[in-house]
Amino acid sequence: MDIEKDQVCVLIPTLNEEPTIGGLIHRFFELGYSDILVIDGKSSDKTREIATTAGARVVVQTGKGKGNAFIQALSVLEKPYILLLDGDGTYDPEDAVLLLKPLLMGHDQSIGNRLVQDNYSSFHRLNLTGNRILNWLFKVAHGRYLYDILSGYRAFTLSSLKRMHLYEEGFGIETEISSEAVKNKDRIAVIPVKYGVRVGTVTKLDPIHDGIKIGRTIYRLAKLNNPIFYFGLIGAVITMSGVVMGLYIISEWFKKIDHIPLTILSMMLVIAGLQIFMFGIQSDMLLAYQREMLHEIQNLREEVGATNKSLNE
Repeated sequence: MDIEKDQVCVLIPTLNEEPTIGGLIHRFFELGYSDILVIDGKSSDKTREIATTAGARVVVQTGKGKGNAFIQALSVLEKPYILLLDGDGTYDPEDAVLLLKPLLMGHDQSIGNRLVQDNYSSFHRLNLTGNRILNWLFKVAHGRYLYDILSGYRAFTLSSLKRMHLYEEGFGIETEISSEAVKNKDRIAVIPVKYGVRVGTVTKLDPIHDGIKIGRTIYRLAKLNNPIFYFGLIGAVITMSGVVMGLYIISEWFKKIDHIPLTILSMMLVIAGLQIFMFGIQSDMLLAYQREMLHEIQNLREEVGATNKSLNE
């Protein structure tokens, strides 16, 4: 059994996708999807005109960046299921049903996993390696391996999106979505999908620059999901700096050379690092308590809702 396609909104953020957007929209219509929403980031080509002619709803983005487009779209989404994909033609519309099906089985989100062997030829070696490193970093920072956190092909329930607090303006939006899903304990399905070579448009992603930004985003978001990792790493760096400095001081002491100011600094660094690490442990305990309280509140809401429903019947 599949989700009824008129219950799905196909959401496509675009920026100068003139060569591919028309064919992509037509293909979704052919597959039976009736609600296609294009959020356009002020394209300088004919993307908006082509999308409108093809029959999609087109909204001009007020801000800049893919993240801003997605966040803006949240205010106009009404269908219970949302399918998100890029407008560059790299994703296959026929895979949509594979992503949507887990939502009918109780999942909150599906991620289209591009990083399967059949798709390796569509990646530059640097991009493939970078994706693997960022997936591993996400697992270390957030405690869950999602195989392809940067995938632009996803399906959501509207209720899961409403629970998210999203602020990332650019390509970090996929990372933030993944982080929010883990934080909210969403049920996530990872589905292998086809991924093709970009045709007719130039990639907007700089592997080095954007990869570093995404890595920073993963680490920054860990402050709310895994504070012991976030603060622990800071504490470990500061503590190790103090220890290394202390070893230098000891080696100099054997040479009858005293470094009193450095000794004081070394001790201060070790103490500060340990304090930051302890703060991370305390934050982790508070986060666990907060999550337990939210879980109890959610259970209480569900019980009250079920009681009210039975009374109304």
